[in-house]
Amino acid sequence: MVSDDKTKGVIVKLSCETDFVAKNEDFITLTRTFAETALKHFPASKDDLLKLPFSDKLNIGEKIIEYLGVIGEKVELADYERIEAAMVAPYIHMGNKAGVIVGLNKASDSFYDPGRDVAMQVAAMHPVAVDKDGVDETVINKEIEIGMEVARNEGKPEALLEKIARGKLNKFFKEKTLLNQQFVKNNKETVAGYLQSLDGDLTVTDFKHVTLG
Repeated sequence: MVSDDKTKGVIVKLSCETDFVAKNEDFITLTRTFAETALKHFPASKDDLLKLPFSDKLNIGEKIIEYLGVIGEKVELADYERIEAAMVAPYIHMGNKAGVIVGLNKASDSFYDPGRDVAMQVAAMHPVAVDKDGVDETVINKEIEIGMEVARNEGKPEALLEKIARGKLNKFFKEKTLLNQQFVKNNKETVAGYLQSLDGDLTVTDFKHVTLG
């Protein structure tokens, strides 16, 4: 869900145990109300969201407990993500199976649909970061370990294993960082190239991706 001025976006994931409840209109309405509250108050964390008022008598956490008692099934606020940027564009995958919000560094009505295309890219290609600078060091170290093991099994000299593994990181960054991925709507250019074709300075500042399950 995105604010009217498209500068803020939130994703709220309310989980339950059965499809019957998930498809129930009351459950869908409750989730939407939580998202509207999150967008209005823009809490910093899931715990902060749970403490926000739902009504005069209940906060959101208490409302979830009450609702659990009504339907007799475990319900919990499983995830909450937020973004604030010059422009935020959303994408909801078919059947609410995934939600994505993407933050852009510049705002223009002409950037909104491209922003949604980039959000769709996130849902389809599951990048781990915006660019290589955003990849967690533990992820990089794990990729180096995997690369070294592969090189070792290929019989490469032990002294060269780390160098070979680090060389393969470029492939990882191309496949797993958003701006370096091939754009799904035109695989002759990267996501970064696509955005720069619209405006030389246009880029992604952040994204959030929440999936069911």
